[in-house]
Amino acid sequence: MFIKKISNVVLLASMTVSVSSFASNFRSVPGELIVKLKNNNNISSFFNTAKDLELIESIDVGANTVYRVRHNLALAKDSLIETLGNNASVEYAEPNYIYSINNYELNDPKFSSLWGMNNTGSNEPNSRTPGVGGADINAIKAWGITTGSKDIKIAVIDTGVDYNHEDLKDNIWTNEAELNGVEGVDDDGNGYVDDIHGYDFANNDGDPMDDNKHGTHCSGTIGALHNNNVGVAGVMAHVSIVGVKFLTGSGSGSLANAVKAINYATKLGVNIMSNSWGGGGFSQTMKDAIVAANNAGIIFTAAAGNSTSNNDSNPQYPASYKVDNVISVAALTAQDTLASFSSYGKKSVHIAAPGHRILSTVPGNGYEVFSGTSMATPHVSGALGLLLSQNRELTPLEVKERLMMTSVPISALRSKTITAGRMDLVNLLNDERPYRNMPKPGKWVSVKLDKAWESAHPYEKNSDISETFTIPNAKFIRVSISKLDIEKKYDYLTISDKSRSVVEKIWGKAENLSSDYIEGDTINLNFKSDSSVSKWGFKIESVEVQY
Repeated sequence: MFIKKISNVVLLASMTVSVSSFASNFRSVPGELIVKLKNNNNISSFFNTAKDLELIESIDVGANTVYRVRHNLALAKDSLIETLGNNASVEYAEPNYIYSINNYELNDPKFSSLWGMNNTGSNEPNSRTPGVGGADINAIKAWGITTGSKDIKIAVIDTGVDYNHEDLKDNIWTNEAELNGVEGVDDDGNGYVDDIHGYDFANNDGDPMDDNKHGTHCSGTIGALHNNNVGVAGVMAHVSIVGVKFLTGSGSGSLANAVKAINYATKLGVNIMSNSWGGGGFSQTMKDAIVAANNAGIIFTAAAGNSTSNNDSNPQYPASYKVDNVISVAALTAQDTLASFSSYGKKSVHIAAPGHRILSTVPGNGYEVFSGTSMATPHVSGALGLLLSQNRELTPLEVKERLMMTSVPISALRSKTITAGRMDLVNLLNDERPYRNMPKPGKWVSVKLDKAWESAHPYEKNSDISETFTIPNAKFIRVSISKLDIEKKYDYLTISDKSRSVVEKIWGKAENLSSDYIEGDTINLNFKSDSSVSKWGFKIESVEVQY
């Protein structure tokens, strides 16, 4: 790492750059920014006009370069970003966000049953609530098809991995050139010294040993060894797990180090990156790094988050980046329901997998039970590793489409994920697609209403208004709400079918929001408000149908 003192900055220009107005709402490294210059502008010429800035390091993002900068300016973070963004040489500036593990922990080493692999209805660790037999990823039957391949490399981008663990050590990737080379020397010339089992970007060295437990737990779900008379069994019996550490022992890490971790895994040519972490706002730097991975044909699985929120309206990053290789994963319980903590999104979350009370490996030859979308994500990473061990020619987009369409539809996921599906390994490997009486993503047709249906603005107290829309011959119908601002939980817009069965109740604040769908050609709507708060209301200008 080098530090260059820059002096005499004048941050004035006429051109503006889009900057998130929510940057201050997320944790970031104090005093640091990530800056990208336009058109590969010369870094020296730009910073020669600088004042009170330190250039800490350059970071490769695909074919481009961004700069990690420390500032000593007495400006609010958003104001400084806006000022930098107004410089004609700057493409964008953003905080060096801090990410943290998506973990909802239940640590109990006494239970050893893997209900996510094989749900008997009574083998969920530390639970008195009966599960649903068969509500699992169908692993045992799938292992009769394939148990994976050491040729598949999965980068666990996390807190590191205990590569000496009795249940993992034979499935850890080893860089033979560095193992047999000279200590302190970059023997394979890849730019990283002594990266025998991966790399540690939190401490900037070649030892990705886990000092938290989280990364090792995720690794065990992916690739704990089979038939070795100890511990648990991962989704893959044969795999090469690459430890890529950017989260510290406390479970947090910076945007700069996250990007370096992604970039390392891309250069290494892994098949899958497994990402059980999140936080911060939208980052163009991170998106660019993920796009570079997508261009290299690498799948990027990501935990949907543990905030019990709708990612359609409140994006969780990196799971919410709209890139072909990103697969957002929600968490299921042994009762075949969405976990209470899990984030969701009928437009933005692709799949659900076991993520509640999951037993797996932890450092020091240990085993513990954790919960979170962090635990669901490695189930999917391992599943896709099995698929790629069969068919390496599939593109990330093809893999994502197959994963979703081979999932088993369950009622608890209706309007919670794109296809309301629980991942099924046998279906995935055989490309067996269960029948879905549901609309197809991307096939909606918009029908503009002759007259918008809307509330008063603001709406009246004790409102009770209704409307019905019918589009002849439609197989599915939903409404498109151009603007919504309704008091949460007390006032609501109800969506129901022709028989008046309620499908969804909507409240909150959003724009361009699509309701849940109704089977058939008729949709009924009712708006009710109480006697207290009156907000702006709603406006519906079109319905969307599939024929």
